[in-house]
Amino acid sequence: MIVLNKLHHSDEQWEALAQMGDIGRVYMINMFKFRQRAEYPDGRASDLSGVEAYGLYGLETAKLLGEMGATIAHSSELLGMIVGEVENLWDSMAIVDYPSLPQFMEMVESDAWQAHAIHREAGLEGQLNILARNPTG
Repeated sequence: MIVLNKLHHSDEQWEALAQMGDIGRVYMINMFKFRQRAEYPDGRASDLSGVEAYGLYGLETAKLLGEMGATIAHSSELLGMIVGEVENLWDSMAIVDYPSLPQFMEMVESDAWQAHAIHREAGLEGQLNILARNPTG
């Protein structure tokens, strides 16, 4: 199994999501790996850690989540592997509960989200973002 942390979805991944349409309530499982020091893509100087920069993104994103009826269902620091092996363990994880896949996609494409997403990119070394749903509805 190959596991690659990324900062952005590929065009193919985004198109596959769009093809799914509205499949009801969905959950995004996020596995985060933070930079030691924030690295802003526009080259600005910063004394922030990766976690601190991501926190700026998180504060604003939480407002957008609330406006659409989405919630952070769970968030935690990861401590170690119990079963299996990975070369580098992620730092933390979160599960976000969205009313629908189209609403998630609209948020990520919105000007409001884009306005603060630079802090996400500055703070993250990479992440996995896994789409899930409850099979019983």
